Amino acid sequence: MDLFEALRRRRSVRRFADIPVPGELVDKILLAAFLSPSSYNRRPWHFIVVDDRKTLKPLSRAKPGAIGLENAAVAIVVAVDSSVDDVWIEDGAIAAEHMQLAAVALGLSSFWVQIRNRKHSSGKDAEEFVRDTLGIPDEYRVVCIIGIGYPAERKAPRGDEVLEWRKVSHNMFGKAYKGCDLCGRR
Repeated sequence: MDLFEALRRRRSVRRFADIPVPGELVDKILLAAFLSPSSYNRRPWHFIVVDDRKTLKPLSRAKPGAIGLENAAVAIVVAVDSSVDDVWIEDGAIAAEHMQLAAVALGLSSFWVQIRNRKHSSGKDAEEFVRDTLGIPDEYRVVCIIGIGYPAERKAPRGDEVLEWRKVSHNMFGKAYKGCDLCGRR
């Protein structure tokens, strides 16, 4: 699958078939994360692969919207050492997106669970909950969790409706970009 097909096919899926993801595919997804760029190549991340149902269940309660983790075959928690530099959020986010693109290229589906700056309960935030659940040291910040598995639902690839050429400027904000072969404006 070429990159642009993977980009069109990457859709958030939260319902997964009860089929385990082979370790070789998880390894390839992690390889994609390792190949992602990071500021000054500092690579401040740490990934926690969770495939144990007894651990996935509490993670699915980390915040509203995380319930899909309960039936995911595997979840990968993206934790980043925030003491390494000030762009740890970006480094973690890029690695997470690389994992999602790798998953779709391998015939899997995924979804992103935002953890940073989200609430778990009145006394605890989602990041603190995930850190406590998985024994993550305090210097690591939890950016997100990527739920992965074989889809139990199919979503159509994205079409041209996402091509918002009006949101592209040329040389100055608001000056229309006209050099687009894809949109027929040459």
